[in-house]
Amino acid sequence: MSKKERDWFRVLERVKKKEITLRQAAQIMVGSYRQCLRKYKRYAQEGAKGLVHRGRGRASNRAKDVEAKKVIIERYQERYGDFGPTLAAEKLAKEGHEVDHETLRRWLIKEKLWKKKRRRSPHRSWRERRAHFGELVQMDGSPHKWFEGRAEICCLMNMVDDATGETLGLLDEQETTAGAMKLLWQWIDKYGIPAALYTDRKNVYVPDEKTAAKAELSGQEALTQFGRACKSLGIRIIQAHSPQAKGRVERSNGTYQDRLVKELRLAQISDIGSANKLLAESFADDLNRKFAVAPREKADFHRSAKGRDLESVFCKEEERALTDDWIVRYGNSYYQMARQSKQPPTSKKVMVRSYLNGELHFNYRGKDLEHCELPQRPVPAKAAAPVVSSKPRHIPMPAPDHPWRRPYKAKRRSGPEIKQEATK
Repeated sequence: MSKKERDWFRVLERVKKKEITLRQAAQIMVGSYRQCLRKYKRYAQEGAKGLVHRGRGRASNRAKDVEAKKVIIERYQERYGDFGPTLAAEKLAKEGHEVDHETLRRWLIKEKLWKKKRRRSPHRSWRERRAHFGELVQMDGSPHKWFEGRAEICCLMNMVDDATGETLGLLDEQETTAGAMKLLWQWIDKYGIPAALYTDRKNVYVPDEKTAAKAELSGQEALTQFGRACKSLGIRIIQAHSPQAKGRVERSNGTYQDRLVKELRLAQISDIGSANKLLAESFADDLNRKFAVAPREKADFHRSAKGRDLESVFCKEEERALTDDWIVRYGNSYYQMARQSKQPPTSKKVMVRSYLNGELHFNYRGKDLEHCELPQRPVPAKAAAPVVSSKPRHIPMPAPDHPWRRPYKAKRRSGPEIKQEATK
């Protein structure tokens, strides 16, 4: 007997002794009067045995056929040995082997092919989801062995909407500014410009403490390249001070590490380009159909990107000096700008934009200049030699009686003697 059946037995014994009524027994067991009456009739006829469930010890009418169960377990061991029951049930259903994931879980545990996982108790307070789609989107990078040794370790850039759980992923070599910009650009193309991003404190997203302190002392705003792009689009970046604070994207990373790795193995994909094609075409949409939820409010907080030049937003911007010869040095290379006048440039600064596709744009006073890369470092022109006159230089000579020609002793004579000589 189960615990509840034993409780029924004790209560109905009291009814038999007329200590309580059937209605009171129903209230004690939180059941209906009709249910209590039916159980009491069985108890009166068969005793405690009548309270045991009739189906106990018998095979279920909905049980799978023994041969079908054997085929499913063999197929699981052959192809999906390290898959969890839920994912394995999805893959088996595509092959025509329909089985509920909980049924498969019980079979695997019985065959010792799967172990129960202990659920850890949460130690942080739960935060309610945001109410609107696009109100807050969490962003993070997840380095992992995505190709299981078939290729080098790379990083999954992942975005998850806080209200719905909608996700979008992109594989890149590392968690870089370019990778973050590419993923945000894809999100904007698909959904629109979100109101805010929730990121960790990596210097890809926010400046480090030293840079921020220097900028604060100088009265300027410290921004990373990614932060500058977000500011130009009106996206607010919120810093998370722990992984648990952005737990939604962290759990989504775990889902990717479980499902994407196995999907790449089944599709025999071992390069980033093909993996990103799979992510864009089907994988992310399948995850969203399965795990995404409806937001509490219908209003979408995404803004349209129509009319914005996203190519010039998602780029690397740096200021460089412009020489009098209209030459700019960038990336250890020299570029000759198209002269805007015969005179040296009035402004000595030019904004260099490096686009994600590798193109370089040199913006001078709001206008992109035509340019070409110089094959080598330019040599400054030598200064012109001074013009030498062919006419000999005239050197004046003092007269024979000039005071300079007098002997030194004569110069020391008294003044009156010199005056007398002068009158003679």
